[in-house]
Formats: sequence, structure tokens, C-alpha cells
Amino acid sequence: MTVTRKHTALPKAQILIEALPWLTRHHGKTVVIKFGGNAMVDEDLKAAFAQDVVFLRHAGLKPVVVHGGGPQISRALKTHGIVSEFKAGLRVTTEDAMDVVRMVLAGQVQRELVGLLNRHGPLAVGLTGEDAHTLTAVKHQPEIDGELVDIGRVGEITEIDTGAVEALLADGRIPVVSSIARSQDDHHVYNVNADTAAAALAAALGAETLMVLTDVEGLYEDWPNSDEVISRLTASQLEKLLPELSSGMVPKMEGCLHAVRGGVNTARVIDGRVQHSILLEIFTDEGIGTMVVPDEQGES
Repeated sequence: MTVTRKHTALPKAQILIEALPWLTRHHGKTVVIKFGGNAMVDEDLKAAFAQDVVFLRHAGLKPVVVHGGGPQISRALKTHGIVSEFKAGLRVTTEDAMDVVRMVLAGQVQRELVGLLNRHGPLAVGLTGEDAHTLTAVKHQPEIDGELVDIGRVGEITEIDTGAVEALLADGRIPVVSSIARSQDDHHVYNVNADTAAAALAAALGAETLMVLTDVEGLYEDWPNSDEVISRLTASQLEKLLPELSSGMVPKMEGCLHAVRGGVNTARVIDGRVQHSILLEIFTDEGIGTMVVPDEQGES
């Protein structure tokens, strides 16, 4: 016999049941999350992000967080009297600027994020790409109008050692990785694009999913003529679109392409301005961003 009395908690139970297939599918899987955009500077969004990541961990997933810190770096450089210059969409990083970048990423942004996660238990451990040779890079020289341009201590990742990250995951911890890399050929360090670093780490870890938080709803079908978001596309479809994308979206979508071509099952760009966007994307039927899948999972 079914009791028809309305229980106020019933909708909560229904939401949990809706999440069950996703919980089952992702249990024990590694999820790399690139933390960035507005979610990094809004206090409520930061707290919601930390809750989401801890929820994933307690739901049996293995989250890894990779972060940059553009707004915080710009603010700190201004405080130190260092002018921010950009070429080809990348910050020119002088030796003096690199000291500030390192201080901000490892000493401020990472510390704050680790602190937010650890409000929920002894879970998060911070490291930079320098630690245990996690990220190794060489000097990156972008091409502008057919010529290579020197942008200082900006690196291109050449090698990844996942040992430290995997050891932390095996111990039930949440690694929080700052996007700084050791140099392959001198004794300095490099500032590396956090989208690129997250994608490379996801591929090296054999992650189930890469999630990139951004300040838009996803990849738009025909921006600026339309705000219709492409909910799903294959690696080949994305590759064709890349030349048409705005400069801010290029490293994010190139990262997604690199990840799925490197063995990651899905890569997603999601709106970090929406509270709990990570849970909405992973555990609901709707999904709220753009998902990139390997060619064999769809039509190229």
C-alpha cells in the first residue's frame, strides 16, 4: 500500500535519485576542474565551488583542481608598479612579473582555495607544477603576423609527472594545482596558461572528465548574432570551429580538444557564474554548458 501523505523532503529524495545513474557512472573516476573566471572573485561562488568539489569527493569521485589567477595577478602587478602587457592574448611575464605571479598563485589564490575546501574536512592539499616535477615547460613564443614574439617567462608544457597528484588521490585528498611549471632547460619557472595546464593534466591522468569554468554559458552557435549554446559537439566539429572563436575562448576550447584527443571521455565548458554549476553539469539530465566528446561518440 502506498501512503499518499506529502512529505516535504520528497523533492530532495527525487533529486538524489535523478543523480544516481551519474553517481554510479562516475564513481572512482578522476575529474579535473579548471577553476577560473568570476567564480574566483565572487565570495558566494567561491564557497559554492568548494562545496561542489567536496561533494564530488564524498560521492566517490576523485576531483583535481587546477587554477590560474588573472584578476588577482593584474591587481598585484599594479600594486608592485609593474605594467601588465598582453600579446596574442597572453600576459607578457618579465622576471619581476614572474616573482609576483608565483607569489599570487601559490601564496594567495591557492591558499584561499585550499582553505575553503578544508572547511569541510582535512581534504585539500596545494601544490604547484614545480612540485615533484608535476609540470615541466619550455619557453613559449607565440606567432604574431608570421613572426615569433618573446613574451618572457610564459611556458609551453612539455612533460607531466602525475606521481604526486596520484599519490594524493590515492590518499583521499583533493589536489589543488597552481599553473606554474618548472623549466626544462634552466633553473627558473614558467607561468603557464591554466586552461592548457588543466587539459594536459587531465589527459596525463586518464581523467573521465575535464571541466572548465568560464564566464559565459558555453560555446555559442553563432555569436554575436545568436546566444544559442551548442550543448554537444565532437572533436572534429570543434576543430573546424576553432579559427572562428574569440581569443578568450581559444585556449579553453583547444584544451577541451587536447583532452578528448588524449583519452579523456568528455570535456565541458560550463558557466562558473551559476552557483553549483559543476553539480548541475555532472549529475542532472539538463547539463548547462558545452560538452566535447571524441569523434567515435558522435558524428564528425
